[in-house]
Amino acid sequence: MASAITMTQVLCLTLLSLTLLSNAFTSRDYSDALEKSILFFEGQRSGPLPSNQRLKWRGNSGLSDGASYHVDLVGGYYDAGDNVKFGLPMAFTITMLSWSVIEFGSSMQSQVGDAKTAIRWGTDYLLKAATATPGTLYVQVRVNLCLHFSTDYRTSSAVTYHYSIVVMVQVGDPNMDHKCWERPEDMDTPRNVYKVSSQNPGSDVAAETAAALAAASIVFKESDPSYSARLLQTAKNVFNFADRYRGSYSDSLNSVVCPFYCSYSGYQDELLWGASWMHQATQDNSYLTYIQSNGHTMGSDNDDFSFSWDDKRAGTKVLLSKDFLEKSDSEFQLYKSHSDNYICSLVPGTSGFQAQYTPGGLLYKASESNLQYVTTTTFLLLTYAKYLNANGGVVTCGASTVTAESLIAQAKKQVDYILGDNPAKMSYMVGFGERYPTHVHHRGSSVPSIQAHPGRITCDNGFQYLYASTPNPNVLVGAVIGGPDSKDNFADDRNNYQQSEPATYINAPFVGALAFFAGKGTGN
Repeated sequence: MASAITMTQVLCLTLLSLTLLSNAFTSRDYSDALEKSILFFEGQRSGPLPSNQRLKWRGNSGLSDGASYHVDLVGGYYDAGDNVKFGLPMAFTITMLSWSVIEFGSSMQSQVGDAKTAIRWGTDYLLKAATATPGTLYVQVRVNLCLHFSTDYRTSSAVTYHYSIVVMVQVGDPNMDHKCWERPEDMDTPRNVYKVSSQNPGSDVAAETAAALAAASIVFKESDPSYSARLLQTAKNVFNFADRYRGSYSDSLNSVVCPFYCSYSGYQDELLWGASWMHQATQDNSYLTYIQSNGHTMGSDNDDFSFSWDDKRAGTKVLLSKDFLEKSDSEFQLYKSHSDNYICSLVPGTSGFQAQYTPGGLLYKASESNLQYVTTTTFLLLTYAKYLNANGGVVTCGASTVTAESLIAQAKKQVDYILGDNPAKMSYMVGFGERYPTHVHHRGSSVPSIQAHPGRITCDNGFQYLYASTPNPNVLVGAVIGGPDSKDNFADDRNNYQQSEPATYINAPFVGALAFFAGKGTGN
């Protein structure tokens, strides 16, 4: 009994300290950071730029992507500081941007339109990448057949449509791209197109693409119902393909995607994640049945303590816990329990605590691009807090309980650290605050723009800008970079990509987190 009392005391003190955090930033500051976090995506655009492009140092690029393969793959996003369009992280980025709008769009105020624009720039590309052509995939469809000029209505339960799904999952040869340092407007490296198909499956990237399209269909359901319907129908087709032809794209495409975005967690987590988003978008019970039937073999029984472009298990459990909290559906109690375990692992003083934090209080999981885990974790903390608050729930950590307010305080600590409330007094969002990184590992940002230097800068000549000691000439406003090490140390070094490279999947969940805190000052 004595040890239990001690644990409770420790937990109370820990949570009290979190709620007494200094208010380093106002809702106006969070709104400013939110605007910048969305603006960043304009710096990552591929394709012809619109007239309202705000980051003017960027120009048109990748205008013939897919042409040599007789497909239109113009558009989409470059994932990070290079010029390759990687399908898995791009799709995850769109899923998380969409989830951010779904949960916290009401707090975005005037920024929600720009957030939707960022999503649509990605979904327009994903719709092109997921194509249906006559072929070999068979889908059973129940339809009603009506004979003209007759009252004879017949129903067929086995009308078979034949089509093949091919998902274009990458544009650009990363091995060749990484041998060059050139702005996307000049790139002359091979723009190879890589795909997954029934013969070369990629359930991970296909199911994530389905998740992105399904989540986005929710975002556009009211504002553009026809576009939403198109997104959802494509999502259904792609998910069916991902499930029917199971396999990892890492096996199919090998050195083209590994080690860059190798699917280390396998493809089962994406199938469960994809099915969960299909259920959210359709409310079709067949997806619930799928989750119930397949969950045990796709990670629902295992605790997992990270959430990223590769591993979707923690995010899936938080998403599915909503069904249990809202509907008390006993089938989904397991997901609530595992979500609790995930949350408990993050909260100091609980029996399940196992996370590592820097001396300055930043969650630390990896030496490379650590802030991607911080932003995804922060998003899940706030989303789970929202679900708990809406349904009177708490987190159960052994004999202790943790409230939604405590999760919000924990998330605020991480957000504030990124924005500059840290030992280095450095904002890790470019363009936010008085001091932020100026030597970002990013080709377009570090090489003079075509406006400043209209002449071509070749592959090899660009390296002078990689190694230059001067700040980047083009400010990639809103970019959240890899971040400091386990001791809160950060080297503002362009060549130190582990710490200085931005990525779309770092920013995407941060959009939702910033929206939450921006809305706190407006009553949302």
